[in-house]
Amino acid sequence: MHCVEAILSELESLKGSSVSKAVSSRMKEFEAFRKADDDTLFSELAFCLMTANFQAEKSMKIQEALGKQLISSSEERLARELKMHGHRFPNMRAAFIVEARKHRRGLRAKLDSFDDSHARRNWLVANVKGLGMKEASHFLRNVGYKGYAIIDFHIIDKLASAGLVDKPVSKSLTPKQYLEIEEVLKRLGERSNLSQAELDLYLWFAETGKVLK
Repeated sequence: MHCVEAILSELESLKGSSVSKAVSSRMKEFEAFRKADDDTLFSELAFCLMTANFQAEKSMKIQEALGKQLISSSEERLARELKMHGHRFPNMRAAFIVEARKHRRGLRAKLDSFDDSHARRNWLVANVKGLGMKEASHFLRNVGYKGYAIIDFHIIDKLASAGLVDKPVSKSLTPKQYLEIEEVLKRLGERSNLSQAELDLYLWFAETGKVLK
């Protein structure tokens, strides 16, 4: 079987399994963010800032543990809390989170003001220090925009093993590389009848056995 067909077959199998319930549940969580208040939305932005070069599962635990501190604590206290909870880059991430607070009010309205998905993400990358294309896509996916996938090394490994992309030398993708891989995922999503957000969750499960946010 051709490698692309093998991935499509695997996706169809997962869609017909209990995994689909977990994916549907996550998608409902993401959709619920469409009505979230500013603080809830910002907490998710802080979570995505924490995930850069750090594990998503650990970032989820820190987000839950710190709660409102992500919004109200001073940079120094936040850095101490991040360090205490085991974050790899407590000082830098605390600085990014505090810096990002200037966008907390009216963030949803700003995001909804863009008709173009690339322009929306580009605005985040340009204006929220610490967000690259992957982290911006992660945030947008998590707060209800379905047209984004998070291209990390798990997804790249899956696509590379199928011969759909060449595995990059560095885990840090250039914007050009990110967009090229994103186009591959868009074509795969069209063939599997999945949004980019759903496709990402299924591919992540195929590589890790988990359905995370």
